[in-house]
Amino acid sequence: MAWNDNNNNQNPWGGNNQTPPELDEVIKEFKNKFNGLFGSNKSTNSSATPTPPQGSVKFIVIIAALVWMLSGIYIIDPAEKGVVLRFGAFQEETSQGPHWHLPFPIETLSRVNVEQIRTSEIGYRNVVKGGRNFGGNVSSESLMLTKDENMIDAKFAVQYKINDVQAYLFNVASPDTTLRQVSESAIRQVVGQNTMDYILTEGRVSIADDIKERSQELLDLYKTGLQITTVNMQDAQPPEQVQAAFSDAVKAREDKQRLINEAQTYANDILPKSRGLAARLLEESKAYKSEVTSKSEGEASRFKQILAEYEKAPAVTKERLYRETMEGVLAATSKVVVDSKANSMMYLPIDKLISTKQTSTQTTPQTTQEQAEAANDARNIFRNRGVR
Repeated sequence: MAWNDNNNNQNPWGGNNQTPPELDEVIKEFKNKFNGLFGSNKSTNSSATPTPPQGSVKFIVIIAALVWMLSGIYIIDPAEKGVVLRFGAFQEETSQGPHWHLPFPIETLSRVNVEQIRTSEIGYRNVVKGGRNFGGNVSSESLMLTKDENMIDAKFAVQYKINDVQAYLFNVASPDTTLRQVSESAIRQVVGQNTMDYILTEGRVSIADDIKERSQELLDLYKTGLQITTVNMQDAQPPEQVQAAFSDAVKAREDKQRLINEAQTYANDILPKSRGLAARLLEESKAYKSEVTSKSEGEASRFKQILAEYEKAPAVTKERLYRETMEGVLAATSKVVVDSKANSMMYLPIDKLISTKQTSTQTTPQTTQEQAEAANDARNIFRNRGVR
């Protein structure tokens, strides 16, 4: 059945002579219901002055306060230290992990990396540009005077880290600049106390250790909160204007050292031989001394014995001594003395017997002994003939 078929002349909205609701009224009613959810039950009409809803303001304030409080949450990395400042003054120092502080502007947080190794370059600068490393010399820092009044161009790299965060942030206005100035002062002091040759040769490690020790003493005195880890001497050489002359001097010093080493090597080689030869000569002299002493004592004893025999029978002893002496003299000669009365001895081949003795002496000891016995037999025969 159609809506206009009834006899009561009613419209579709169920009332007599009623019109559909206005769209503005529907929207206002929906706003009132929404505001009622946040604590406001007052409805607005077209004649009343519009006022902001109280519930929505409270909700915004609560959300803003919650976000502000959550902004105070922070996390410190293992290599960092956190420093909390309350109205600019130090409040606390925090280590790794999650923490919370009163949000800005009441408290602020400063993060400091205490494990990072920083480098301060003295006498030069390394600049990285476009992925390439460029180095430059800073003459005002690198040129310094040594103990022997020579100029030297030295470059150092000082590596350090932060060991006290509070002292690093509050005690000194610019700790990194202070460290550079302290290091440069210590370098000039140590270099000025050593000679140029010592700095350029064997003194590099010792000088770096002295610079580190003295710089650290000054940093601790100033309470900078910095700790020097290493000091490296990057380069040390004379100024460019005298580089050629210094190279000649270095070459001469190297030649001197080379000659000293060669002489030392020769001495090490000849001295043991000389000592061995001297020891051998000493031993030989001692043996010769013992031999001569023993021989002299034997000759003296023999002479005493002959003297005793001579006193008993002078003529016999004299004859025996004469014969022994002549035997010793004639034994080394090729001459044979024969008695004129012993004519039968002329038929003996005496000269061949003697030559055979000399030849056998050059061959074997056994033949020598046999020939010596034959010669002795011949001499004994001559001696007996002479006595007769």
